[in-house]
Amino acid sequence: MAPSVSISVLVVAWVLCVFVRSTNMFTAAVSVAASESSMLQLEAKALRESGWWSGQDNYTSLNYCEWVEITCNAGGSVIGIFMGGVYLGDKVSKFNFSSFPNLVHLYLWNTGLRGSIPQQIGTLSKLTSLDLSFNNLTGLGHFPLFLTNLTQLENLFISHNLISGPIPEEFGNLKNLQALDLKNNKLTGLIASALRIFTNLHNLNRLNLEWNQFNGSIPLEIGNMKSLAYLNLSNNNIVGEIPSTIGHLINLSYLSLSWNQINGSVPVGIANCFSLVNLSLSHNNLTRSIPSQFSDLVSLRFIDLSYNKLTGSVPLYFVNLEFNLSYNSLKGQISNIFRNHSFDAFIGNKDLRGDFKDFSPCLPSSQTMSKIRMSLPPIIFIVLLLLGYFFYSRFWVGKTQSNPSGTKDGDLFSIWNFDGKIAYEDIIEATRDFDIRYCIGTGGYGSVYKAQLPSGKIVALKKLHRLEAEDPTFDKSFRNEVKMLTEIRHRNIVKLHGYCLHKRCMFLVYQYMERGSLFCILSNNVEAMEFDWTKRLNIIKSIAHALSYMHHECIPVIIHRDISSNNILLNSELEAFISDFGTARILDPDSSNQTLVVGTYGYIAPELAYTMVVTEKCDVYSFGMVALEILMGKHPGELLTSLSTLSSQNLMLKEILDQRLPPPNRSIAQDIFFAASIAFACLRTKPRSRPTMKWVSQECLSGKKPQVIPLHAISLWQLKNQETYMMGEGETQTYSACS
Repeated sequence: MAPSVSISVLVVAWVLCVFVRSTNMFTAAVSVAASESSMLQLEAKALRESGWWSGQDNYTSLNYCEWVEITCNAGGSVIGIFMGGVYLGDKVSKFNFSSFPNLVHLYLWNTGLRGSIPQQIGTLSKLTSLDLSFNNLTGLGHFPLFLTNLTQLENLFISHNLISGPIPEEFGNLKNLQALDLKNNKLTGLIASALRIFTNLHNLNRLNLEWNQFNGSIPLEIGNMKSLAYLNLSNNNIVGEIPSTIGHLINLSYLSLSWNQINGSVPVGIANCFSLVNLSLSHNNLTRSIPSQFSDLVSLRFIDLSYNKLTGSVPLYFVNLEFNLSYNSLKGQISNIFRNHSFDAFIGNKDLRGDFKDFSPCLPSSQTMSKIRMSLPPIIFIVLLLLGYFFYSRFWVGKTQSNPSGTKDGDLFSIWNFDGKIAYEDIIEATRDFDIRYCIGTGGYGSVYKAQLPSGKIVALKKLHRLEAEDPTFDKSFRNEVKMLTEIRHRNIVKLHGYCLHKRCMFLVYQYMERGSLFCILSNNVEAMEFDWTKRLNIIKSIAHALSYMHHECIPVIIHRDISSNNILLNSELEAFISDFGTARILDPDSSNQTLVVGTYGYIAPELAYTMVVTEKCDVYSFGMVALEILMGKHPGELLTSLSTLSSQNLMLKEILDQRLPPPNRSIAQDIFFAASIAFACLRTKPRSRPTMKWVSQECLSGKKPQVIPLHAISLWQLKNQETYMMGEGETQTYSACS
């Protein structure tokens, strides 16, 4: 055959090959596209036939990717279903979970589920987060084994159900698991067997097995769970001793073994858990003395060793530590650094004494100083020592020196700006050294005292007792908090007048609020009736303006994290002020902003339970709770739970308003309608569907009036499911204004 013919044959063959390959690729692409289209159709069909959105026209007419409870990927496939808090009941049995192969997040907490967990959930191979908490799910005598097929799971929450039986060995397949919450079920078996399974989960950092029926003793292998930051095994039937290997958990910040039958001594190894913040070993049979090495736990802020059989003296050397040592056989004298007269209630041992008069500053132990020195560059360590010496000499040694100015003006601002000795002495004199007679309230981060200074000015003093001065990061974090408070300038945020930063006596000085907290006023029938509709609406607007300032005008952004009726204070004119910035956080745009769940129960945004990420929308949710509480005159938790049931769909807005007040007139009714609609919008489960506080604040300032609708004609179901479009700046919402 001639060469030219051979070449021609080869070319033809190559062309045919390319053609066939292209055809196959095209056919495959068409097949994939058809498959994806078919999958999307199945997803849409499953959603619309579920009955979960029945009776809601807006949901059946829109693209399901725009539904509030649904999240889709770029291809339009469902990757998230967020129905937490929405009553579903038996409707779950109609849902075809297998139609959602790309599902990543599934949240069905507090939805009224009963019986067995749907087995189709076990086919969702891409699932990373599953929350079935607060339902009535059972395991029919064994843990739902099919859940262990979900090998991509990172977060699994099945707390507050009726799951029974032991933990299956197949749990070891969940290698990606980071957080596991099985609290308050009926799980049984040896705690040793369960923990040995969990030791294979090297990413696990949060484990909660509280309120179950585990028995036996804690195994030595617990020391292999190096990633654990949170461990709660309380309220079980655990016996035996606490293994010394628990001291290997150097990342542990929370440990609770309370309400068991643990015996033996408190292991010295716990002192190696350098990151420990909360330690609870109460209600056990622990004996002997408290290890002296516990003084090296520089991050510890709470310790509860009550209801044991501990003996000996108390070797703790903590400042600003909340502790409970009651119902033991402790003897001796408490170190005089515990300068707090109210501690007797937490000690409860007749042979345990305290001397709170003559005391000297508490210095860190040599072991603690060594750990701090090794963890810091030499120059920084030296600077910290010099700063500590400066504060000590200025605020405590200087206390015994004469006044160089020869005056005693009692100026509050002199705590830092002029003569700290005089201002400090004035405050000690005004409160009789923080005597309990001057205490007007307590909080998570301190007690509040009322003091009248020599000038006649009355102030509120918040004495901090839960901050640990030996923590090398404490100085920086506390200064950041003070800096944040001193730079805030808003008429509806309580004013900080001054502060003292000495490590043994730390307090903040605020403007005094004559009428106390919003919670107390709403709880008192006489005061609540004085608190008329106009005043209540003004307070809702004031809170909105203050939060808008914090979220949108402060640089960097400030998140309060504990907005509640207890933290809204009122002056003599019933004007509102946000207070208590003890848990406030500066939002860092360059970090994940992960956090421990803090705040007041009943006001915390639901997403914090599974994301641990704090955003402005957490404050927005809390604001919605407070706004609704102001309108109702009581906390709305029970109401919101009932709205998930069909029987409450016809409940009208007028029916839930505070009945202690006369019905509002027509003009006020318009503003109440707006405030209620805003409150429900802020309480949406999905954070991105909530409005921004800037939008709420601007609407309150706009002066517009919403459409006049009689309050008796507005159902809460309508308000709860209102259509909103207010996610971005400048966008609007169906409901438009308040005066």
